[in-house]
Amino acid sequence: FQQFSDTGSRKEHVKITSEPKPGFLERLSETSAGMLVGLVTFLLAFYLLFTNEGRALRTAKSLDEGLSLVVPLESIHSISQQNEGRLVHLAGALSTSKPLFDPSYGLSIQAVKLKRNVEMYQWVEYEDSKEYEENGEIKKETKYSYNTEWKSEIVNSRNFDREIGHKNPSAMAVESFTAVSPNVQVGSFVLSKGLVDKIDDFKQLSLSHLEDPHADVTRGGDYFYHSDNPRRPEVGDLRVSFFYAGLSGDDLHLGSADKVTVIARQRGDQLVPYHTKSGDVLEILYPGDLSVEEVFQKEHESNTMKTWALRAAGWLSMFVGISLMTRIFYTLVDWFPVVRDLVNVGLKAFALCVASSLSLLTISAGWLFYRPLWALLLALLSVVPIVVARSRVLPKKQQ
Repeated sequence: FQQFSDTGSRKEHVKITSEPKPGFLERLSETSAGMLVGLVTFLLAFYLLFTNEGRALRTAKSLDEGLSLVVPLESIHSISQQNEGRLVHLAGALSTSKPLFDPSYGLSIQAVKLKRNVEMYQWVEYEDSKEYEENGEIKKETKYSYNTEWKSEIVNSRNFDREIGHKNPSAMAVESFTAVSPNVQVGSFVLSKGLVDKIDDFKQLSLSHLEDPHADVTRGGDYFYHSDNPRRPEVGDLRVSFFYAGLSGDDLHLGSADKVTVIARQRGDQLVPYHTKSGDVLEILYPGDLSVEEVFQKEHESNTMKTWALRAAGWLSMFVGISLMTRIFYTLVDWFPVVRDLVNVGLKAFALCVASSLSLLTISAGWLFYRPLWALLLALLSVVPIVVARSRVLPKKQQ
């Protein structure tokens, strides 16, 4: 069953589908498949938590090693043979050998990277679904709405529920691309590819000082439009914008060249990765002029944030895995509403306690070879969630 309506440029319709309510055996089969997925997720959580602790501690040791060995350079314009193979720190303005061009639009800039971003005006489908039970059937009501938007990627209208009236072109006449300068320097030192990759603070390039490159291209603000009427675009129209990263020369409109701070190994006139004794790699670049201490402090903060993010992901994977593996108990009693709700709450509490305990225990195992005392304390702390849960269950049993 479908209903259609048109609200201005946004079109929508509703589709209602129905299917028989699944029987007990069918639900049990689905739950069994979920248990297998839960087991894989559960085991993956152990691997993620354990390896994350080793990575975090190894990175911290490498940063401490780097801080104790790094040599600040007195000048970035002369290369000292005494620092050959050593970890060095320097800061200065970026420079490149030649500007980057986009001849199609008559644009050039002295920068490390130039990105052309092409967007097409396209139909986009949104759906909002809700399920309900009626006359012994499970009905699903899905509301499909369509709107026209600028998108950088091709939206495949063949996957729409209703393609008629919402058809998008299958390709763009102009492609996006990113140009990278082949030779990037700070003073007399050439940056490695890894360091150049870290220069990714893109800023949109103002086009106000440029003319329209072709008769069929119109400039509007900071965009070039391939459209008969940019104010009222049609599906298939294009707009092009430009972004740059690492300004490497003084520009009348953009200002002075960007400064960066680098910590890497000196190899001749090149700055390359430095391999620490802990098995990690130091190849650091930050925008601005930073001291050695500021750089390593930022690296430690980044390592801490990554560690906690992966810990949270590991705990969540373990919680989801346990919930899926114990879902069968909910399926066995889902015919009885009161019992079903109580079992659901109990299973969630069980998954929460076990996931917390096993996560702490796995983290402590990861610390065992690096910080044995902390590992022991965490192992003891892992028992707390289970002890708290048991202390709440016992009074209920006595009542």
